[in-house]
Amino acid sequence: MFNLIRRDVILQKRQLLLFIPFILFFIIMDSHPALTFLLASLIIPFNTYVYDEKAETNILLNSLPYTRIEIIASRYLGAVIYMVLAIGVTSLALFAFNKLFTITDIAIGSGLFLLFAAFIFPLFHIFKPGYIFPIVIISFLLLASIGPAIMTFLAEHLTAITDFIVNLSVPALYTGATLVIVIVYAISWGITTVIYQRKAF
Repeated sequence: MFNLIRRDVILQKRQLLLFIPFILFFIIMDSHPALTFLLASLIIPFNTYVYDEKAETNILLNSLPYTRIEIIASRYLGAVIYMVLAIGVTSLALFAFNKLFTITDIAIGSGLFLLFAAFIFPLFHIFKPGYIFPIVIISFLLLASIGPAIMTFLAEHLTAITDFIVNLSVPALYTGATLVIVIVYAISWGITTVIYQRKAF
């Protein structure tokens, strides 16, 4: 399974050359650090899915001595590994440009990435090739544009839940948010595995 994760990096050597300029652009434009961490984390995992979609790599992968469970596991574990590496590189870049950021920025960026990945990864195996990339872009733009409005609406109308969250201590809040994100990611992993096992190539 490690070889499947390493394959993604080997296949994207050219795209990785654009990684640093991409990150530097957002840093120079003075984007919020959490957004920069989020975008940096998205590059490799989503490029991998888009590349595999165009090259119909799943046909080849299923002819190799890997189970379908291992193939999906490599995607989900690989996404976490690439997220950690992307956060490390982005942190160094922010430090080099004297841009301030906090652990909270990293937590928000990585949390949003895992939630977005949990929502999008199953869709790569539901929709036909050629349709998923526009869906990813539209989904990301929708979440970025209406996400804050939805959170504000829920905060105003679900006051009992809002009061409960406000009264939580910072460690309890972080622990709860981490637990929710891990559960959502695990559920997505399970759903994607079931979809992939039933899919015909």
